[in-house]
Amino acid sequence: MTSSVAGSQQSGSQRSGRNSFDVVVIGAGPAGSTAALRAGALGARVALLDRRRLGGTCTNTGCVPTRVLAITARLLRDIRGARAYGIHVGEPRLEWAETVARVRQTIGDIGNMKRVQDKLREQGGEVLLEGSASFQDAHTVRLAETGRELSAEKFILAVGGRAKRLPFPGAELALTPDQLIELPELPGSVVIVGSGYTGVQITTILRAFGTAVTLLETAPEILPPADADVSRELRASFERQGIRVVTGVSGVERLEQAADGLQRLTYSVGGEQRSVEASAVMLAVGWPADIEGLRLEAAGVQVERGFITVNDQLQTTAPHIFVAGDANGRDMLVQGAHFEAELAAENAVTGEAQPYSRLSLPSGGFTDPDHAGVGLTERQARDAGLDYLVAVSRYADLERAIIDSRTTGFLKLIAERGTGRIIGAHGTGENAVEVMQAAAAAMAAGATAATLAGVRFAYPTYTAVVGEAARKLERLRDAR
Repeated sequence: MTSSVAGSQQSGSQRSGRNSFDVVVIGAGPAGSTAALRAGALGARVALLDRRRLGGTCTNTGCVPTRVLAITARLLRDIRGARAYGIHVGEPRLEWAETVARVRQTIGDIGNMKRVQDKLREQGGEVLLEGSASFQDAHTVRLAETGRELSAEKFILAVGGRAKRLPFPGAELALTPDQLIELPELPGSVVIVGSGYTGVQITTILRAFGTAVTLLETAPEILPPADADVSRELRASFERQGIRVVTGVSGVERLEQAADGLQRLTYSVGGEQRSVEASAVMLAVGWPADIEGLRLEAAGVQVERGFITVNDQLQTTAPHIFVAGDANGRDMLVQGAHFEAELAAENAVTGEAQPYSRLSLPSGGFTDPDHAGVGLTERQARDAGLDYLVAVSRYADLERAIIDSRTTGFLKLIAERGTGRIIGAHGTGENAVEVMQAAAAAMAAGATAATLAGVRFAYPTYTAVVGEAARKLERLRDAR
């Protein structure tokens, strides 16, 4: 590859000396860090900017903290179930302050492991944590804390997203998921509005911690992005755990303080107004791009429906500015952000126009039980008019699940009828997120049900459910 950035002529009196870069990356989360390191590896002089810290939402307030809390919840569940295996222990007690300390320690450990700052400096780049960046013109940004202005030929925006607040009276009284580990103590009861990936994870975490949870969702079922059978199975599991689930919510009317330190949330279902009281209300209702104060209009960058508009090459309406990660509203998954970031960096530095291939990205969450999916759901396959077959293998028929007393769940495989090629896999159950990686790898390789049916998965494992479902698919194809 040749670098179009390094050899380009910079324009304007500000583009010189220590404030001039080939590429400026704004946002130091998974997408930004990956983009900066890739651009540096290609020979560009890079500046990586963030308001205050490396790691972004994922490391500091999102995926990493949530996963630590999910492990804590899983440990509590397993301790409570230990008597079935002859281990007699008392009721476990959660010390919230110690749990939060563990979360913060893990955040630090992961930051130290990644060494983004050291690696970028070794490439000759800079990391600047000097407050918000704002565009002054198409090639210049100013840092809020120091007033320093930086210029560059190319920019990569990896600013991520922010928790959305619904516009109803009293919304300012509600929490957002990133505020959970800031609480001095756990709420005795909580209403969670929104059952996307974040909402359902927080729901089962808090329930395991002893909090009474009510989950509200506007869609007919929880976890709307998931396969319909996954949503139904997860809801049934939630309700068995004592979680109150309300779907079909048509609107949230208001939030107000009630007696005894509680909050009262008023909402509507089918034209009927209802209310619920709890110690706290949490909004998990959306994740628009975090662009406040960025002054994108000064750079000629267009925003639509809360996200920065990009083409297939991840360029904005200003062709020298690229976007990777949540801010473009495409995949909105860390695993997708890494691919987008590398592509944005390569296109920015080399001047090439490689299109982003929308891979079949596995997704899921560490609920209880886990849920996961990759590729087309059954509804998507049907709506696309595909001729397909579906096979389902249940955890209740899986030896490992019986051994572990984790028989709730299933894996569904969807394949083209004619070729047998796997086009979707979805499920819920213990270790479902890990199980789904086998299906994702098979799909990336273009594998057929016959190929998967011939794999001898280790015994006894949860991943063996993939082979079982594949063999069912093959029997369906043979019965044509």
